Amino acid sequence: MSQQVYINGRYYSREDAKISVYDHGLIYGDGVFEGLRIYGGIVFRLREHMQRLYESALALQIPISMPIEIFEAEVKEAVRRNEAHDGYIRLIITRGTGPLGLDPYKCCDSQTIIIVDAIAIYPKEYYDNGLELVTASTIRNHPAALSPRIKSLNYLNNILAKIEGLRAGCIETLMLNHKGEVAECTGDNLFIVKSQNLFTPPTDAGILAGITRSVVMQLAVSHGMPSHERTLTRHDIYVAEECFLTGTAAEVIGVTKLDGRLIGDGQVGPITRKLMKLFAEEARR
Repeated sequence: MSQQVYINGRYYSREDAKISVYDHGLIYGDGVFEGLRIYGGIVFRLREHMQRLYESALALQIPISMPIEIFEAEVKEAVRRNEAHDGYIRLIITRGTGPLGLDPYKCCDSQTIIIVDAIAIYPKEYYDNGLELVTASTIRNHPAALSPRIKSLNYLNNILAKIEGLRAGCIETLMLNHKGEVAECTGDNLFIVKSQNLFTPPTDAGILAGITRSVVMQLAVSHGMPSHERTLTRHDIYVAEECFLTGTAAEVIGVTKLDGRLIGDGQVGPITRKLMKLFAEEARR
């Protein structure tokens, strides 16, 4: 079956799915998005993702043309039409078309897009052996400029940080905030393990409040592993017993080295492996 892309209530083939070159989402990155996973034909944590999408749009004063319950039904229908058993969903809301210029009030025809596609995950050897990270010189968005909690279409600072990592031979990169504190990676949240406790940066450190991050914290607490939000520096990662990342695509994946320095014994640790297993069970429950 050919891929079907939803745009404003209609379905198009992948080749015919198009929007205007005058759309402010293209011209200025003026829009929001969400990435969701499909497990066994079911969208994982759909309501949490939808709430974050609506909050991001509200923060940017971009109206969404339908109630959240109707949008959820459209997402499920897109999964059904694409016969997706395991995969990925990208939801996109743009400001719409308008003249060249910044004035958002001259825009109309906001675009609502649902893409259902295959999921690209890290190779299995990274889950077995862990990732190596480097610290990017590019920082996370300053909260006084644009809240990092808004999942906007403007991901340029993440892309620049990603380039730094790839040039250093790393597929993921650590990003700091404007205070030099640990924020997150280009596409994943970060945790460390110390004395059987989990620690992760708080939202005011300049992170996106990840859905997978929240699920992992709940799973940890329910299985006797206290989880804390705490300001972290690179020193905390250097001296941690374990480190791992969480994200929609990555799920849970260990980190064994930062800036050329081993973390713990340089192996994916037992708590990380336990959480990888617990999350996989939760996602496919």
